[in-house]
Amino acid sequence: MRNTRALAVAGAAVAALGLSAPAAVAWDTPSNIVALPSVIARGGQLTITVDGCRHGGTATSNAFTMPARLSPISGAKETARGTATIRNDARPGPYDITVRCDSRSLTKPHAFTVIGGVRGGVGGSSTTGATPTDMAIGGGLVAAAVIGGGVFWMRRRAERRV
Repeated sequence: MRNTRALAVAGAAVAALGLSAPAAVAWDTPSNIVALPSVIARGGQLTITVDGCRHGGTATSNAFTMPARLSPISGAKETARGTATIRNDARPGPYDITVRCDSRSLTKPHAFTVIGGVRGGVGGSSTTGATPTDMAIGGGLVAAAVIGGGVFWMRRRAERRV
């Protein structure tokens, strides 16, 4: 009976060690890709952080203007960070990021979403500067303010004499 208990304990210890070994080896490969902000407009800049990327690498996506260079973060063990610019003509929707570090690669599907922007125009204005009508309205408002201020000042002055 004692031998079976010892054998069971030894088997459990070997199984625990065997299950923890792949986790220790996996740290050398890129993992946990984080893209911030997760929703971004065209032309914006995206920050990419990758764990398990000791010496840096590159991050690519169909929405990037060019591959983003990942550099190791000083003081953070085995973490790299980079900045990517989103193309101005990127279509709205979700995009994947593929990271390549130390000849290994990892893809995170739907890592961020590009939203469409609003294209501003001239609106209702077709002329530059103030029109004569705008000048007349502005001049009338200034004149009314000066007259109203003068009347108020004169009334306050008259009340002090009484």
